[in-house]
Order: sequence, then structure tokens, then C-alpha cells
Amino acid sequence: MDDAVSTLTRDPAVGGLTTGAVARLLGVAPTTLRSWDRRYGIGPASREGGRHRRWTVADIRLLECMCGLTNAGMPPAEAARAALAADSPEPSARPDEQQGRAGKPASHAPGALPVGRARRECRGLARAAVRLDAQAMDELLAGVIERYGLLAAWESVIMPTLHAVGRKWETAGERYVEVEHLLSWHVSSALRRAASQRAPVAGSGVSLLACTPGESHTLALEALTAALAQQGLPVRMFGAALPVEAMEEAVRRTGPAAVVLWAQSRSTASRALAARVESIEWGVRGARRRPVVLVAGPGWAGQLPPGARHPSGLAEALDALAAISRR
Repeated sequence: MDDAVSTLTRDPAVGGLTTGAVARLLGVAPTTLRSWDRRYGIGPASREGGRHRRWTVADIRLLECMCGLTNAGMPPAEAARAALAADSPEPSARPDEQQGRAGKPASHAPGALPVGRARRECRGLARAAVRLDAQAMDELLAGVIERYGLLAAWESVIMPTLHAVGRKWETAGERYVEVEHLLSWHVSSALRRAASQRAPVAGSGVSLLACTPGESHTLALEALTAALAQQGLPVRMFGAALPVEAMEEAVRRTGPAAVVLWAQSRSTASRALAARVESIEWGVRGARRRPVVLVAGPGWAGQLPPGARHPSGLAEALDALAAISRR
């Protein structure tokens, strides 16, 4: 337990913690605590001089319950009602009476991300991202990957949350950039942890994954890398903006069964590059081999190279690469 809370537990006469101290303790913005107090009645039972908030141990326990419920994806108003009901010895009031001690109607917390009709875990991950709550993001990501499997977690929780952050960033100017960066880093970390859980099976052909030159969006390829690794399929992930010469050298050195070229935008999708990679040969004379090239990502829409394979999603790409690798 935090030293400040330990002090309160030993000596309740200390008078409680300030909002700033509680915010640091729980990893929640002070404005969020004030909003929960104002909207839902999740606030300190007493105030210094009738104005200054001082949070007791009981108040902080109530906040911890509220944070746990919102981290799990429960909407703030519903989480507040549940936390207050669990804290109160009185019978639960009707929903229309549980609108906070301040008597104000419940509404969405400021800064909420527009995740729409998504899974509860998606809403929880979005709220943790907005709060910049690193521990909550790690726990939620690990939980959904374990519960649903990597493919379902990516498609129904992780990707919708990333899209919501992107939409919020586009409409809010320079705001939410820090949210996008932190969420992306934790998603990447979760995918790498998932990828390390199984050693490659001998005898399968390697898949080489890379973003096209100038392309910096890597998370979809990282998800595919992790999915391949979980099936025991060997993979080499070269990340963002791999130069053409480096890509050619990597293909010659690894002799991959397949190469995946990711382009997020039309400006980074190059039909000439796909043809160039597909023409690379290796091996002894009379037994020369070439890689199967898959182009992936929205940037290729409308400009596919002739005969190119263009998987529509992670599951289709995984199936195609698994079949190619096991030939």
C-alpha cells in the first residue's frame, strides 16, 4: 500500500489526502476525480473549511472500486452506481435515484473516445488510454489476448480502440497525440509478449514482413508477426520504412517462402516494388526459388500489382502464410 494511505490507516486524524495526491496515487487525472465527484457523487465525504477536498481511506477505497470497474469497460455512470451500491449498507436505490450525491444527471466523462458499440474491454482500454494509465492498459491487453486469442483480441478490441484514438486525434488538433503514442507502445509490447510464447517449428518456410519505404505504421504487421509466432511459424519482422536495397538483401539472405509488404496509404504503396521483390531469386542453378509476395494494408486498394495476393485482414493473411510456409 502507498505510504500516504498507510499513514491515513494508522492515523485517521491526519485529515485525508488532497485531490492531487490521490490522483498521483491512482494514476487518474485530478480533473477526472473532480468530474466523478460532480457528476456521480464519487467524492470525499468531508471538505476542509467546506471547500477543500480531503480524501479519507474509505473515499480512496471507493475510488479504487470505481477505477477497477471503468478499467473493465463499464461506463462511468454505471460504474459509479455499482461502486456506491457496494460501499453503502443501505438497500440499492432505483437507477433514477442513483445519479450521484450531487443530484446531477449522469453523462459521459470528458475526453471519452468514440468507440461505438464495441466490446466492454474496448471501452475500458479506451478510458485507460485517455487517462494514460499504463498498468491498466497492460492488464487489459494481456487479459483480452488470453481470453479471446490474439486474432479476436486484435480485431474486436485493439484495432477499434486504435481507430477511435486516431479519429479523436484527427478532430482535436494536437490533442490526444500522447494518448495515441502511449497506447501504440503498449499494444506493441503486448504483441511482442504474445509472440515470444512459442519457439518456431523446424521445417517451415520463413515469412518476411516489412513496411514499404516511407511507411511508418507497423502495428498491423506486429499483430501478424505475433499470430505467426503463436502458430510456431518462423517470421522475420523488419518494421517501418525498410529501404528497397535493404529489403532485397533481406530476401536474398533469408530465402523466405513469402514476403508481406505493408502500405497504410496510397503514397507508400508501390507496384514496382512488389514486382521487384517478386523477381528476386536465390538458390543453386536449376533449383532457383522466388518468394510469394502478399501486399497488405489499405494503401494497396485500387492499385494492386497484377496477380498480387491482397489479404483482407489478419485472419486471411495468417491462413495464406501458414499454407505457404508449410508447403
